[in-house]
Amino acid sequence: MTAERSQLYYTCVFLHVSFQAVHNSVATSPKRDDTPCWLDAQMLRMLLSELQRCRREAVPFKQVLQSLDTAVYHCGLLMAQCPAALDRQLCQHHLEAIMAPLKEAMAQLSGTADNVATNRASSPGQRLRSWLGW
Repeated sequence: MTAERSQLYYTCVFLHVSFQAVHNSVATSPKRDDTPCWLDAQMLRMLLSELQRCRREAVPFKQVLQSLDTAVYHCGLLMAQCPAALDRQLCQHHLEAIMAPLKEAMAQLSGTADNVATNRASSPGQRLRSWLGW
């Protein structure tokens, strides 16, 4: 993995873990589900800014652009309604919609997405021939 790709991968990991922590905080809140969600808009603004920077730096890695675009889009939707315009369930939905494409981007950057797709797409015979070098 190149240094640029590695840096982008770890930025995606940081963002995924950060949004996961926010999600867990919202999920474990003692308030009822219909209670407005009061997230720290300043923190979300910082995460959105980092997500947008990550997206700009991902331009050389075409395979992750769609995933990062989706994460940026959902984070923008969350920010447009935050704080207090969302109930907890909708807030959690937006956070999950941000985390899923970040997880995809991490898999694509680490190469595991390609390996899984390749292994699923090829037959056992093709994999055996590939392994034997035929």
